[in-house]
Amino acid sequence: MQFASNKVRDLPAYLFSVFQQKKKQLEAKGVDVIDLGIGAPDLPTPDFICQALSEAVKDSNNHRYSTYSGSLEYRRAVASFYKNQYGVSLDPEKEVLALIGSKEGIVNLIQAVINPGDKVLIANPSYPVYETGIYLAGGKKIDLPLNKNYEPLFDNISTDDADEAKLMLLNYPNNPTTATIDVNTFHKAITLAKKHSIVITNDAAYQLVTCKDYKAPSILEVPNAKEYAIEFGSLSKSFNMSGWRIGYVAGNKDLIQSLATLKSNIDTSQFLAIQKAAQVALESNFQTVQENNRIYEKRIEKLYAALQKLGFSTQKPRGTFFLWVKVPAGYTSMGFANELLDNTGVMVTPGIAFGEKGEGYVRIALTVTLNRLDEVIRRLKLWKMNEVDEI
Repeated sequence: MQFASNKVRDLPAYLFSVFQQKKKQLEAKGVDVIDLGIGAPDLPTPDFICQALSEAVKDSNNHRYSTYSGSLEYRRAVASFYKNQYGVSLDPEKEVLALIGSKEGIVNLIQAVINPGDKVLIANPSYPVYETGIYLAGGKKIDLPLNKNYEPLFDNISTDDADEAKLMLLNYPNNPTTATIDVNTFHKAITLAKKHSIVITNDAAYQLVTCKDYKAPSILEVPNAKEYAIEFGSLSKSFNMSGWRIGYVAGNKDLIQSLATLKSNIDTSQFLAIQKAAQVALESNFQTVQENNRIYEKRIEKLYAALQKLGFSTQKPRGTFFLWVKVPAGYTSMGFANELLDNTGVMVTPGIAFGEKGEGYVRIALTVTLNRLDEVIRRLKLWKMNEVDEI
C-alpha cells in the first residue's frame, strides 16, 4: 500500500534536513560540529518581547482562537511599521495579513494565485521554498535573468515569458546570494507588472538585517505598487524570533483576500499571545535590531577577512547574515560542503540546494559567536594545509 500521494512521493527531501541528519550522526560519534548551515539566528529573542509574551499568556482572553486574518492590533502594528519605515500607508483590515512565519505564507500564496500550468518567474539560485511552492501548485518555473551581482535583468525576459508569467517572486536582501538593490529595481519590476499583468511579490525576510548605512527598500514604496504587488515580512531574523513562527504579508488587497481565503480553510492564524508580543516588537524603537546588526557586522568582517587570506572568493554583503562563497577548484558545491563537514566538522549549505545556478558556491550563515568563528577559521587553515585527518 502506498502511504504517500504522488505529489509528496516525488517531492525531493529538503536538503537542509538531510544535512541536519548527518550533523546528528557526526555528533553521536563525538564530533564537535559547528553549524553554519541554516539561517537561524543564534541570538536570543530580546527580553522585552519575552516579557510581553509572558504577560499575554497570562491573559485568558488570548487563549481563544485568533481571527483568521490575525489580531487587528498586530496588523495595525505592521501598518505602522510601514508608515514609519517607508512612508507607505496600509489599511490594516484589508492590506495586511498575519502569517505563521513567512515561509507558509509564500507557499500558500503561490497556490492562492496560480493555476496548474501557470508560469512563475523566480531567480536561480533562490530560496528553495519558492520552487517547492510552484511544484505543489502545479505551476512551471521560469528563470528570472540576473546579472553578475544577482540583480534582475527585466529587459532580458523574453516577451513570451513576460506575457505568460502570472507571478514573479523577488527576494531582496537576497538569500542565498546576499545581493542587495536600490528602490529603482522595484520601480522596474512594477513597470513590468503593469505592462504584462504580472503579480509581483518581494520576500523581505532580511529587510532589517543590514550593514553600515544601507537601508533595504520596500517594493511598496513604489507609486501604485499596491495595484500589483505584495511583500512578505518576518520577525524571525530581525527580532530573533525564528521559532515563534510569526510573519505578515502586506500590499494588494485582492491578493491578501485570496491568501486569506485559502488560509482560513487551512489554519486559524498564530497564537494570540505570540501576535501580541510581535506587536510590541514592531512598535519598539528597533534598538535591539541595530544591536543585532552590529554583532553580525563584526562576524562578517572576521570571517570575510579570514576567507580572503585563505584564497576563497566572496563578496562582503550589505544585507543578510550570510556569505556566498565560491568553492575551490575541483569541487562541486555538494562535494565541498561534505568535505568540510566530514574533515573539519564545519557545516555549510551547498549552493546547488538553491538551484542549478547555485552550483559552484556554498552559503555560510554567520550564526555563531566570534569565538566559534575563530575555531572555524582555525579548522579551515588546517584543512587548507592538508593537516586535518579528523576532528
